[in-house]
Amino acid sequence: MLVLSGLILGCDESASPAKDTVKQSLFGNQDAMVVRNLDADQIKRGEAVYVANCVNCHGQNGEATAEWRKAGPDGKYPPPPLNGTAHAWHHSTEVLKKTILDGTPPEYGSMPAWKDILTEQQVDDVIVWIKSLWPDEIYDVWYKNFENAD
Repeated sequence: MLVLSGLILGCDESASPAKDTVKQSLFGNQDAMVVRNLDADQIKRGEAVYVANCVNCHGQNGEATAEWRKAGPDGKYPPPPLNGTAHAWHHSTEVLKKTILDGTPPEYGSMPAWKDILTEQQVDDVIVWIKSLWPDEIYDVWYKNFENAD
């Protein structure tokens, strides 16, 4: 099921990780919120890639369809939201990138493979743009679970 949820993700961050930092309280509290440091130029490039390639399925602002958890008559899942309201943030950058490059297994979804269409840099850029959509709390949980895991 975990693999399936990762694969029905749909149209993710750069090969070089963002320079995010964890704000610590005066007492060194490691549970403080992560402060994002996403590259503004990369976000802008990623948005352009997204608009040109992903918007028809995932929506203008990554909102996709309300029924994304429900398989259609063909047994395939519709594109999920990417804006922090679905499960994209439940996956590492590597899983997100693999899903974009390879697409979803045809029995689970209709997302095509983008590896022969988009460059690796374009994929990295669109992942950063998607992450920029996530609310701070969602990004914080994602970062602490995937990018800053021990």
